Amino acid sequence: MKRCRWVDEKSEIYVKYHDEEWGVPKYDDRELFELLILESFQAGLSWITILKRREGFRQAFDNFDVVKVSRYNQDKIEKLMHNDKIIRCRGKINAAVNNAKVFIQIQKEYGSFSNYIWSFTDNKIIKNTTDAMPVSTPLSDTISKDLKKRGMKYVGTVIIYSYLQAAGIVNDHERECFCYNKNN
Repeated sequence: MKRCRWVDEKSEIYVKYHDEEWGVPKYDDRELFELLILESFQAGLSWITILKRREGFRQAFDNFDVVKVSRYNQDKIEKLMHNDKIIRCRGKINAAVNNAKVFIQIQKEYGSFSNYIWSFTDNKIIKNTTDAMPVSTPLSDTISKDLKKRGMKYVGTVIIYSYLQAAGIVNDHERECFCYNKNN
């Protein structure tokens, strides 16, 4: 079975993520919030680092319940700063709480975050046709700019492009990969 070149075939967690999750279109707001938080924590780190700590993040961030995360106070933030099962970066933790609040505002405005994020592509999956894997695109530039204008942090264009790939809004599986035609 041929996979995308970036997959470390020796890493079971990476193979499973690639085969079952990466690039699969997501419409559930809890899943979309989880990916947004994980992608922002990944900034400056490898994705495998995040995948290995994902369960720790789920526990620490109340299974990515956006309402609960939006209500985190300084005591909770301090507990997170001492949780060795997650990435302990105060800026990223504070951004997660802030971004939860903005996420809720977007839900109120659009009916769901899914409606918002998919509206940028008219609810269509953008499919890779060249095997070139950019780190950002005009689409990620636009979304990043809009999220920043709304007050989100750690949502630069590179993070947002990775987010679009993970959420299946952009299908960046290589054409030779068995997943390329799986979800379209």
